[in-house]
Amino acid sequence: MSSSNPTPYCNDSAPEADGRFIVAEPIPEPDQAKLFDLGFPAKAGDFPQIRFMGSKYRLLPWIHTVLSDLTFESAADAFSGSGCIGYMFKSMGKRVASNDFLNLGTTLAKALIENPGRQLSNGSLEMLLETDKDHERFIEKTFSGIFYTPKDLHFLDQTSWNIRKLTDPHEQAIARAALIRSCAKRQPRGVFTISGDLDHYKDGRRDLKLSLREHFLEQVQVYNAAAFDNGQRNSAHCGDVFDWQLPEPPDLVYMDPPYVPRADDNCYMKRYHFLEGLSCYWEGKTIMPDTKVKKIEKPFTPFSYRKNAIDAFDSMFRKFADSTLVLSYSSNGYPDLAVLHRLMRKYKRTVEVFERAHRYHFGTHQAVKRAQVKEYLIIGV
Repeated sequence: MSSSNPTPYCNDSAPEADGRFIVAEPIPEPDQAKLFDLGFPAKAGDFPQIRFMGSKYRLLPWIHTVLSDLTFESAADAFSGSGCIGYMFKSMGKRVASNDFLNLGTTLAKALIENPGRQLSNGSLEMLLETDKDHERFIEKTFSGIFYTPKDLHFLDQTSWNIRKLTDPHEQAIARAALIRSCAKRQPRGVFTISGDLDHYKDGRRDLKLSLREHFLEQVQVYNAAAFDNGQRNSAHCGDVFDWQLPEPPDLVYMDPPYVPRADDNCYMKRYHFLEGLSCYWEGKTIMPDTKVKKIEKPFTPFSYRKNAIDAFDSMFRKFADSTLVLSYSSNGYPDLAVLHRLMRKYKRTVEVFERAHRYHFGTHQAVKRAQVKEYLIIGV
């Protein structure tokens, strides 16, 4: 890496004391506006941000700056989440393969990463808004009095039913992504752990005033504007990262797995179960009937448990050992940075760690809501 990139605070040649890395002072919080002037692809700014736990959206310029001197034509985003990293890679002209273990993340990636520039046509939009008396009423029956108004729930059922009539898979993905973002914007704090009378959350914000139909009409335009063709054959896959089979090793693999936090928890299903269900109309999903908000059963991932996490990271690094490895990680996670550095060093000759201070505005209580952490990019080449 050239000197134009931020200086890594530790690498293989750094001296050690008492078996630990000697760590320099953290890199100061950079000016976001200046970073956007340093070759950051303009199209990446069109990404429709979704309030998503652990999202790297606000870190995109920094991540781009760190990776800018790496040579790669293809990239795999192994845990795509909101899709912002994959969208950045696509905006850079890379061939992108995207994966997520939730159908929610795969739907968003299919809409904007795999999608070769298809938009939801006016004719398709009109069809989605039509009334079909034969439509299912699963959402109305299941979530009445839990989320949204009866009118909003009726709209979700009707529109979800009509989405199935679309023949183009990328039009379907755009429509579903627009529904997902509409629901996330309409729900206080964007999470589905709260329900019932939510009047005390209404603080005059426009997002909480609009109906889901009004949100949807706006979000279709947002996703249509964000869809583009970068001249590459991109893909979106849903499944366990260890079962993901790629035709050939990508030049670079970006990894941002869930991890064991030192406080709170990292259960995406608890927070976004409604969006996960909406992405596939709850097909193949098991609802926990005794839960107040009708949560979906949590799929297993070894990264979320202390007894499995270290082996999971080791297996992941081994799986993608033929590619440049890029791991996003946070100082509030388990295992420790030194452990991850040692694990990656088993498979890569050179491992560098870049650091940036970051404040997450998320959570259910004040201590977590504005937690200051250090974000790491661990790069093995």
